[in-house]
Amino acid sequence: MILAGVFSKIAAFVPERMSTMSRLLSCMDSLYLEVFPDAKIHEQLLSLPAGSHVGLTCSPKKGLQTTLDLMTQLHGSGLELIPHVAARQVRDKAHLQDVLDQLHEQGVETLFVPGGDMAKPVGSYDSALALLRDVAELGHSLRDIGIAAHPEGHPEASNEALQQALLDKQPLATYMVTQMCFNVPLMIDWLKGMRAAGVSLPVWFGLPGVMDRLKLFKTALRIGVGESARFARKQKSLTGALLGASRYTPDDILMDVAPALEDEALGIGGFYLFSFNQLEETLAWRTQLLQDLKAKTA
Repeated sequence: MILAGVFSKIAAFVPERMSTMSRLLSCMDSLYLEVFPDAKIHEQLLSLPAGSHVGLTCSPKKGLQTTLDLMTQLHGSGLELIPHVAARQVRDKAHLQDVLDQLHEQGVETLFVPGGDMAKPVGSYDSALALLRDVAELGHSLRDIGIAAHPEGHPEASNEALQQALLDKQPLATYMVTQMCFNVPLMIDWLKGMRAAGVSLPVWFGLPGVMDRLKLFKTALRIGVGESARFARKQKSLTGALLGASRYTPDDILMDVAPALEDEALGIGGFYLFSFNQLEETLAWRTQLLQDLKAKTA
């Protein structure tokens, strides 16, 4: 059974303070769940509890409007929607204004702005920073704006450039989400470095959901977590984590991260789960984990 090992790992976890486990419970209860638009996802999302936070990705293949259409279809569902608006898929300031108007009309209060994986922008925005500046200039009704962070680097930018990008963007954003990462010590060391450099945005750690390891690897490459074999090779922790047993669950990562959740200087806001649209298994895992955590903290 997929979930067989979850409770034993939680039972074996003995934090110095029970508040550590309570903090983990809070983060799991309010995690962000990412999906990508496809023919079946609308119906699946309607089964989620009201108030669930759902990120709607924006891929070069399907385009920005597909993401906005799914957002519109889910209006009134009770879900907290976070559409991704990739800068390189926005044509110009007029197009951006139209996107912001659509978000306002649908009552969406949170936006996530990645640069986008397109080799060539469709218009005048070649970076998230350029788009964020125009979002601020145009004005908006958004409560929160998220940006992407890369603990394991990016094939098209140096670590120094990535750090400077976060510093430049943070006055225009309210939180950041990391790329999918399996190496907890690396994530914590990266975060300490960012805090020392002056990056103060709260961070949501990106974790994979529950699925077959080989499928996870292939899906990650196909939808843009790794756009090429070169990026996959750079993601050393991704390759290593996917060479184990046939099924992957992120509970080991959660247990490793748990002690850091109470370190206020780190500013860990929670977790961002890349579901790859494997909602049934991922939600079953999360439900069982929440039950186990509640039993541990009772």
